[in-house]
Amino acid sequence: MTIAITTATISEQLHAIADAQPFITRFLVRNLHTGETIGRGENEETPSASTRKTSIMMAALKAAHEGRLDLDSAITYEERLKHEVASGMFRYMTPGIVISLRDAIVGMMVLSDNVCTKMVLERLTLEEVDSYCKAIGMAGTHHRFLIPPLGLKPDHSLGEVTTTTAADQILLLEAILAAQDDEAAAARLGTSVELCRFALQTLKNQILRYGIRSRLPFEAVVASKSGRGKRGRMDAGLVYRDNRPLYCIAVFTDAVPQVMADGTPGYTIALETIGLLSKACWDAF
Repeated sequence: MTIAITTATISEQLHAIADAQPFITRFLVRNLHTGETIGRGENEETPSASTRKTSIMMAALKAAHEGRLDLDSAITYEERLKHEVASGMFRYMTPGIVISLRDAIVGMMVLSDNVCTKMVLERLTLEEVDSYCKAIGMAGTHHRFLIPPLGLKPDHSLGEVTTTTAADQILLLEAILAAQDDEAAAARLGTSVELCRFALQTLKNQILRYGIRSRLPFEAVVASKSGRGKRGRMDAGLVYRDNRPLYCIAVFTDAVPQVMADGTPGYTIALETIGLLSKACWDAF
């Protein structure tokens, strides 16, 4: 006899996974077949880390759609761009390499390369990206800095970094998903169907397989952007099964200890928690 998994049952499972750890876990999950939603602190402001880059990408694509930026324009990798950078591969490469703005966006997303992030943000402004978020309904997202300083303390305040909410990340991901074949939905993002398809494919090209993807079948398609912050780990994405969007999930861990009581690095358990939450949804939906 097949036992139906109710929303209440999966909700209990998700909260139990979060309750099992001493740190804060905020999340929002939506079953994209039924529309049912389960949340935990999803409207609470939290460090965004690199999950912010999805909104940076969309703000850049809006500027391209309006003709203010050219995705084919050439950008030269300069020595200065690697300063205060802790992610990606460009910082290890020889200055002088020339790539397009389009490729800088791809590098920012699929490798979370912060040299590429600087390349993109230097053609926008933080105010522009922040206003873009507010305009599309991401009221809890605040872009404050180009690149977080390397010396940021683990107990830094929210005002020292860009912040977001799990609900805001779900709103953005679902908006991009809807806009892949709907001009009106794309217009609400200030872009086009073609640009939103590019954005969605870029999210699918993410190569980092921890967090949301870590306990799913290797071939599972996930369109996501993860983050690594001093206070925790985070991940937000759309998960597909049989080429159909199955669920959308955003998880933000916070106040994660540097070392757990058993000696395990805190970030390891934070990422495992995200993976367990995603796997529970995969099994239930």
